[in-house]
Amino acid sequence: MSIRKAGETNVGRKRNHNEDSFLIVHDQLLYIVADGMGGHAAGEVASKMAVETVSQFFKDTAEDDEITWPFKMDRQKKYEENRLVTAIKYANLRIYEEALANAKKKGMGTTIVAVNFTKDGVYIAHVGDSRIYRFRNGTLKQMTEDHSLLNDYIKMKVLTEEEIKNFPHKNVIVRALGMKDNVQVDISFEVPQDKDIYLLCSDGLSGEVPDEQMQDLLRQYGDDLNGAVSALIQRACDNGGKDNVTCVLAQYVAD
Repeated sequence: MSIRKAGETNVGRKRNHNEDSFLIVHDQLLYIVADGMGGHAAGEVASKMAVETVSQFFKDTAEDDEITWPFKMDRQKKYEENRLVTAIKYANLRIYEEALANAKKKGMGTTIVAVNFTKDGVYIAHVGDSRIYRFRNGTLKQMTEDHSLLNDYIKMKVLTEEEIKNFPHKNVIVRALGMKDNVQVDISFEVPQDKDIYLLCSDGLSGEVPDEQMQDLLRQYGDDLNGAVSALIQRACDNGGKDNVTCVLAQYVAD
């Protein structure tokens, strides 16, 4: 297999600095997006720590099979799943401890979404309300479930489209890295099909561009991943650009 990739981030139209981070660790087939939060630019610190910690853990474990992990492996899960979950949990702990040690960074945190391709398939992991989608045969499907107050309300009772549109606390997330010393990581696994595209994004994209518009743009640009990323971000800005916007595309190509 081979993986084609593209990624871009943009401050948007309303913010004066970018608290999103993304990292493409292509030699590990690892793709990450994080959306930070917190005052004094601490959100930017948290998101950068998240992507860099996960990346470094992957590099360290690739170079040294005997390296001591910060958390015990779950023997009921495959190595690759343990590796991705542990990397994210380690990032959470580092952010939490950094926030405790520095008053200016108190309360900082970040969402994270990550995709890791292995010889058997693809692992999809997330914490928070950043999202991962899969684009297959012209159809876009959301692969993650938002850890947000709005989504909790939607699951508890049926909200009308108008109530969802006017929900007063759309930006409140109920799970993020840095909130506590431990975090639950949602992870799933699937076997991709040839030409599947995995879209990772902050809510600056998914909150501004309806899924149908994202799907249309991916159809329009086809295998032009760089063009698709730029078009998706531009559409988010054109639709309001109220938040930072980050998008990464990773396309699976079977041999």
